[in-house]
Amino acid sequence: MHAPAGVRGGEGDGRRVKWDRQFRISGVRSASGSTPLRFKDKPMFRSECYVARRQRLLATAPKGLLLFLGQTDAPMNYPHNPYPFVQDASFRYFFGLNEPGLAGLIDTEAGEAVLFGTDPSVDDIVWTGPQPTLAERGERVGIRSTADYATLADRLAEAGRSGRAVHYLAPYRGETVLELARLLGCSPEAVRQGSSAPLTRAVVALREIKGEEEIAEMEDALAVTREMHIAAMKSAHAGVVEYEVVGIMEGIMRRRDLQLAYPSIFSRRGEVLHNHGHDQVMQLGDLVVNDTGVTSAGGYASDITRTIPVGGRFSVEQRALYDTVLAMQLAAIEAIRPGVRYLDVHKLAARVMVEAMKPMGFFHGDTDAIVESGAYAIAFPHGLGHQIGMDVHDMEGLGEDLVGYDDSVTRSPLFGLGYLRLGKALKAGMVLTVEPGIYFIPTLIEAWQGEGRFADYIDYETFQQYRDFGGIRIEDNVLVTEDGHRVLGEPIPKTAEDIEALMQA
Repeated sequence: MHAPAGVRGGEGDGRRVKWDRQFRISGVRSASGSTPLRFKDKPMFRSECYVARRQRLLATAPKGLLLFLGQTDAPMNYPHNPYPFVQDASFRYFFGLNEPGLAGLIDTEAGEAVLFGTDPSVDDIVWTGPQPTLAERGERVGIRSTADYATLADRLAEAGRSGRAVHYLAPYRGETVLELARLLGCSPEAVRQGSSAPLTRAVVALREIKGEEEIAEMEDALAVTREMHIAAMKSAHAGVVEYEVVGIMEGIMRRRDLQLAYPSIFSRRGEVLHNHGHDQVMQLGDLVVNDTGVTSAGGYASDITRTIPVGGRFSVEQRALYDTVLAMQLAAIEAIRPGVRYLDVHKLAARVMVEAMKPMGFFHGDTDAIVESGAYAIAFPHGLGHQIGMDVHDMEGLGEDLVGYDDSVTRSPLFGLGYLRLGKALKAGMVLTVEPGIYFIPTLIEAWQGEGRFADYIDYETFQQYRDFGGIRIEDNVLVTEDGHRVLGEPIPKTAEDIEALMQA
């Protein structure tokens, strides 16, 4: 199979094999003599994929030891009742394993990777059944050298005594900060200040260019997400509580043993950008913003938004603004290609919005001046999109500016534009969200009007007439190819005509 244009191939053949099936194929048995049971792991790529990733990292990473800590379980209310486990994405990218209590160490001079963990004890097996040994798990991701986790601190201390640097990525969980402090013999504050910028840049450069096997995972997630969004369109009736529709969507996901990529946003209060409440009763004529995505079995996210009219038909006013948002999105997608700054794509979407909203009476004056001043953000107060991959906001745990900006593009201080998470030039193989919107936020309208802000450009009387309108957002996931772009996944209805037809059917 050839990689799509703009997608990196060459990591094995990208095929995935479930853990239990791979062990049967290889003939590996547990200490009890039975084939190991599947536990927290999900389908993975072949071992050659992870070997190739680590080899590419060796070519660009700083000299020394590269330390990648996996996640630990996070208890909900007591240690043996944890939240659903989510592995650190960088650990999983290079070491593949989706279970708690592991660490990976790459020695750049020896060219060796070591997996640290613990073998299952009899007590473990009583509760979880037979499990693979640490060596067997290492073999699955192309690692021959394994060691007990208890020896990791000594290995790092030895490196320090010999003057070798230990590089690690910025931790984003308190538990990880404390564990790094213990392993490195320093304070938590020193841990936060000591993350490696050279390692971060090397990891970002690798992870932001998606391979063929990664695109396949994202499209697997999108297939389920599509089914969930269509079910929501069919279920969003007047008198139904929002959480009833959310439950229908999550049931589709759970039937496939998948998890949400982020908490669902399904709300008739669409002007609240991240509204995670689902307790409102939908009314005839409401607009509902549905921002929902799942994570594939292999750990890759989807992120899709549709806006749907309760009752199955847009009003005249809703249709005019909905078509404006769709025009913003289509223009932005069409502009995506390697070398184009996403900052400029964002501004293009804003110009399309302003041009469409001026005849409706919302703005007046020069369109470019409205965009460059930031006045447009009264209706479009967030960024156009972000990178997506193993994390829904891919790699932003490493530092949002390190991921979305570079030496040639810096974050704007303007309200609205300052929320743009991705501004730098695009590269073939990146996957990003394109999610413009129009919102009427009463508090924002009143605050700006009270200050007289951008009075030369904004018609506040018209905005006040729409203060109870709500919001509209449309979002898809787009691959940057060598010569342009490709919207990932089978299309999900998004024209007003298609949404109305589906809902009325």
